[in-house]
Amino acid sequence: MTGRDGALTAAMIRMVDTLVVDYDPVELTQELVDTSVELLPIDAAGLLLADRNGELQVFASTSEETRLLELLQVESAAGPCLQAYRTGEQVLIGDLGEGMQRWPAFAERAGLEGFRGVCALPLRLRDDRLGALNLFTTRVGVLGPDDVRIGQTLADFATIGILHARILADSMVVNDQLGIALNTRVVIEQAKGMLAERAHLDMDSSFQLLRKYARDTNQRMADVSRGLVERSDQLEVILNHRLRK
Repeated sequence: MTGRDGALTAAMIRMVDTLVVDYDPVELTQELVDTSVELLPIDAAGLLLADRNGELQVFASTSEETRLLELLQVESAAGPCLQAYRTGEQVLIGDLGEGMQRWPAFAERAGLEGFRGVCALPLRLRDDRLGALNLFTTRVGVLGPDDVRIGQTLADFATIGILHARILADSMVVNDQLGIALNTRVVIEQAKGMLAERAHLDMDSSFQLLRKYARDTNQRMADVSRGLVERSDQLEVILNHRLRK
């Protein structure tokens, strides 16, 4: 087993942990984008997931820049991630300069953020398409066939996890769960903004602080975020916890 194969196995084990107890789509998809950056020669990752109406929503990202790039694709209804979702096929753009005519708004914004290449991988199993994973690079032509294979393996694993939850529970209940999870992202974004403003942090640091506090206290990030939005005293609790650590 090569070093990267071993790392991939370890990553799969971590992702399995998000499925075994108290399944949380938010944590699973965040683990997916974080793991992608750890294992692959990429600089950022983002994920779009379809809601019950088939509309894509920004669900996970490794930075505020990638979250905004994913949001731009949704709002403009154009981009490699949307194409991967719609077709169920991989979209590999080694040089985004070549994508200017296909997705001018996306390519321009990505270039301004320093990204030169993108690979969009579908979350799909047979005819079921759930969303897509975007992998961003700051250099041209970085990802090779093995990198794409590993990225698709991670995307496929997340897809199976989400579909498995649908099989284990009544479909309406699980659809409601995914709908709640999509709404949860809104609450998390609100909490990020509040924490960033009050603690003078950037959005990425704010998100990492929320996530670390949730893990350290064995809580869901959604519950921590909701508590912060609804109760002003939670801000001091989280900040004091950071100082103790």
